[in-house]
Amino acid sequence: MSARATTVVDVLAEMRIQGLGVIEDALLELHSGFTVVTGETGAGKTMVVSGLHLLSGGRSEASKVRVGSAKAVVEGRFEGVGGGPAERTVTDAGADVDDDGSVIALRSVSADGRSRAHLGGRSVPVGVLAELSEQLLAVHGQNDQLRLLRPAEQRAVIDRFAGPAVAGPLEHYRRVRAQWQDVVTELAERSTRSREMAQQADLLRHGLAEIEAVEPMAGEDTELTELIKRMAAVDELRTAASAAQAAVAGAGDGDPDQPGALGLIGEAQRRLASAEDEVLRGMEPRLAEASVLLADVGTELGTYLDSLDADPQRLEQALARQADLKKLTRKYAADVDGVLAWAEDARRRLATMDTSEEALAELAARRDELAAELAGHASAVSAARGKAAGELAGAITAELSGLAMGQAQIDVTVSQREVPADDPQALTVDGRTVHAGPDGVDEVELRLRSHKGAPALPVHKAASGGELSRVMLAIEVVLAHADTVGTLVFDEVDAGVGGRAAVEIGRRLARLAVSHQVLVVTHLPQVAAFADRHLVVDKGTDGGVTRSGVRVLEQSERVVELARMLAGMDGTETGRAHAEELLAAADADKKKFTRKKR
Repeated sequence: MSARATTVVDVLAEMRIQGLGVIEDALLELHSGFTVVTGETGAGKTMVVSGLHLLSGGRSEASKVRVGSAKAVVEGRFEGVGGGPAERTVTDAGADVDDDGSVIALRSVSADGRSRAHLGGRSVPVGVLAELSEQLLAVHGQNDQLRLLRPAEQRAVIDRFAGPAVAGPLEHYRRVRAQWQDVVTELAERSTRSREMAQQADLLRHGLAEIEAVEPMAGEDTELTELIKRMAAVDELRTAASAAQAAVAGAGDGDPDQPGALGLIGEAQRRLASAEDEVLRGMEPRLAEASVLLADVGTELGTYLDSLDADPQRLEQALARQADLKKLTRKYAADVDGVLAWAEDARRRLATMDTSEEALAELAARRDELAAELAGHASAVSAARGKAAGELAGAITAELSGLAMGQAQIDVTVSQREVPADDPQALTVDGRTVHAGPDGVDEVELRLRSHKGAPALPVHKAASGGELSRVMLAIEVVLAHADTVGTLVFDEVDAGVGGRAAVEIGRRLARLAVSHQVLVVTHLPQVAAFADRHLVVDKGTDGGVTRSGVRVLEQSERVVELARMLAGMDGTETGRAHAEELLAAADADKKKFTRKKR
């Protein structure tokens, strides 16, 4: 019976590895609970984790491509992706989740080092796979243990453990901090650049004064150009318009020898109207229309002649106005419309360049107001972390006691480091000047006391490699309720341990598998016995070339593999009996744990 009592929403159902390291072609069918991967040294167990790193958008290395292969390919099928943030990542990349809620991710690395990524059948940037993996799986190996040593990661641990108690005030802190930083930056810029900004403001005011003195109107330069052209050629225009008017209406003195078009059309109308033929009479209305049109043209020509102004003074005024406008267009823009746009922009810029004492004082007051509010939120975040620190330390210590570290004790310290007042993000909190970073003002550190009376030292200084692995596992067990990913992968989590500690590691991994999918690469039979599914990496040779594959073990085969792991005792009855005893004990333990959870 599986120890799994709940269903993980997002799981890695299958993973295929081709041409990676010693693995030629292998298909891993993973359990939704606890899957273990074992195999002889050098068989290629670590390639499983390497494949997961590639599938998670990790760095590609041509050296990992199998000798003789054109490329290495890792393909994974995730189930239960629909309806969450992971689905949004898929759809934002232009891919689709299958109808059953699954999606296939693929990463290939060619022998020359070039890498390609695909998601849902579409080519995507490698960063998309990294974003997807952040929501679906977490790989814990030696590099991840080193990452735990960073202060930011240790702070993230306590924040995950505290949950909403820290997340709420931290959200308020970040919102106010963004406003505070904006005001601090603006105040600093205005203060340090006050002289330069004052000079710029003077130039803008001078330009606006020049423009406002002229008072240009939109399109005025174009209209003036047309007016000046007309006034400069008034005689030629009058001659042309008068001749045209005479041609339309006839001579002004009524000379019958110089009839206009209107008179001729009128004569034609009369002749057609009096004709006996219907065809001729039918043309008369069209001549009437032409007469009306010509009359309109004649009237417009008369109006145009009346508007022609030969006043030299008016022409001089127009030329002077044009010269004033050209002074502006030479300085500020190509035309008057551009000059008006420059003026509008100058007014907007001036509104943000107030360097007066009053403006600086107002900004300083706003800065202090936001700083006081920010300090309050920072104190709330620190208080929530301080409360969670004791609970987290106690929970991790309790887990370590069952991992052959019974005398070990974890301390989680939350402190604030004072900084000089000239720190660009200095903030006074409870009378101390501290650095206000994006995650608050706290520095969090995990310290380990290896035994009673020992000093509390940073984890990486107090713990051996195996102890550090157990601390990492203990943290994961404690944080299981806060994990947002469905799949946890552990590589060498059991390094440097054995005996009772190994059994406890297996038990805790099985407990994790109640709420998560767990994949573990191990060399310890005590850990492997707790698995719901056991995969083994087999190594063989063909023509002098080493090849490895992965297969699922049946129950009888598990006994043989566990016996092999028990110091190579697969060929002895004692070894097999011990392996059967391990499996039986682990299965009973899981059943008991499952009943307790229910």
